[in-house]
Amino acid sequence: MKKIIVIAVMLLSAIGAFAQDGKSIYQKYSDEKDVSAVYISPAMFRLMGKIPDLKVEDSDINLGPIIKSLSGLYIIDSTNPIVNDTLKGEVDSLVKAGRYEMLMEAKESGETVRMYTLGTEAIVNSFVMLSLADDEVSFICFDGKMNRDDLEKLLAEKMTD
Repeated sequence: MKKIIVIAVMLLSAIGAFAQDGKSIYQKYSDEKDVSAVYISPAMFRLMGKIPDLKVEDSDINLGPIIKSLSGLYIIDSTNPIVNDTLKGEVDSLVKAGRYEMLMEAKESGETVRMYTLGTEAIVNSFVMLSLADDEVSFICFDGKMNRDDLEKLLAEKMTD
């Protein structure tokens, strides 16, 4: 009987790891002490998508198609040490479970920035950026159906600035 309970708990833990996404992480931490949180709804993206051209300054990148494809933006910025540890652990679990793949990692002066995507060769359904500093963790998640080429072009352009 104990073996069955242990197996059931392990299965539920695995299911819980697969159920995590930007929205659930936002809901879990947005009301915590020393946490700033921002959510942008699909309605706001539809409104922004009505603007004809949203070009990146000094670039030929048009943000319009990317913005129109978004269904949610979730931002968590935390200086709460407990939240920082558990948030980092949850993102690590998503990656280890094979849900997200690392797009890139950058380290500078004690800060680490990691970017992850979830999707197919053509479409990105979720983009996560996790920034880790000494006493602060920032989590940003875009959900939608973003064209991978457009997103990668935008990231490449911004990384060379």
